[in-house]
Amino acid sequence: MGEDSKNSMRVIYIKSLELPQIEIYRFLRDNKTTEDNSFIADSPKVVNELLKSDIEVKSILATEKYYQANREFLEERCVPILYLASKALMESIVGHKVHHNVMMHGIRPPQVAIENLGNHIIMLEQLSKTENIGSIIRSAVALGVDAMVAPKYPHPYGRRALRVSMGHIAKLPIHSYDSIVPTILALKEQGYRIYGAEVTPDATALSQLKVAKRWVLLMGHEQKGLSPEILKYCDETICIEMNPEIKSFNVSVAASIILYQLKKVISL
Repeated sequence: MGEDSKNSMRVIYIKSLELPQIEIYRFLRDNKTTEDNSFIADSPKVVNELLKSDIEVKSILATEKYYQANREFLEERCVPILYLASKALMESIVGHKVHHNVMMHGIRPPQVAIENLGNHIIMLEQLSKTENIGSIIRSAVALGVDAMVAPKYPHPYGRRALRVSMGHIAKLPIHSYDSIVPTILALKEQGYRIYGAEVTPDATALSQLKVAKRWVLLMGHEQKGLSPEILKYCDETICIEMNPEIKSFNVSVAASIILYQLKKVISL
């Protein structure tokens, strides 16, 4: 192991896996958490996008190629520690073949209180695939949604969700909940109208929807949709008009279509 430094950024060259500080890159997967709310992001596009935000960065693990291409940016960002390793060693650390040359250890930003989430919210009941969470995040940011409300697991800062979101999650305030019903009730108390995305007998066709000033779009599980218990707390259910031979859209596609309509139609 060798070490260099410039502008307070410590550059540590590693040649073996016998370094406790890099263990987190090996074990912190989508289904694991730490007491300090650490997360791991990978790929240059994702890492560089996150570095543009004020997210706390603990360290970066990268190849010399990435370092040389982004050296000035990293020094300006005041990354505290940069671990440099060969591509082969990085693959040994993560346990599989990697197609990128950088990973980042960061700390999730503090969650935002319900009172400060803005007027337009995307809310998830319980998705099983973090790729869908990442895709919804990317669409929500692109369309100007103010915040996301989601369960603590799977968390929006999971590695796959981060990758699919392209790091844009840093632009989306997050509120994580332990129990969904009290959270919905708290949102109602703040004056939000809860729109449940579900095909029900009394669902409003999306093209006919009149949109409230403050709203929450609630999306359910990929296969099961919104649970009957949660539907009782929705002020209105909405559905996308579609070919009757097709049962549904992918949840992230459906969220994107509905969010576009909610953001573009005239509010009440």
